[in-house]
Amino acid sequence: MNEKHHYVKIVEWSDEDQCFVGSCPGLFYGGCHGDDEKQVFTELCELVDETIILYKSSGKTLPPSTSGKDYANKMLSVA
Repeated sequence: MNEKHHYVKIVEWSDEDQCFVGSCPGLFYGGCHGDDEKQVFTELCELVDETIILYKSSGKTLPPSTSGKDYANKMLSVA
């Protein structure tokens, strides 16, 4: 499996910013934003790829995987 698939990617609507916001918890802070949900997800995936390349080129170890943690169901149990 490609390393980029080891990280959860989230795109959600922000009432505060009035746009979609993409993030990848555990891999980097911040993310990307825009008016088109699909475009934000595409940009987020590109950011994940670029971040992994930066980690590798600087000799840093990638953060622990965030995929497979069933975050969606955990969030439902908190709500």
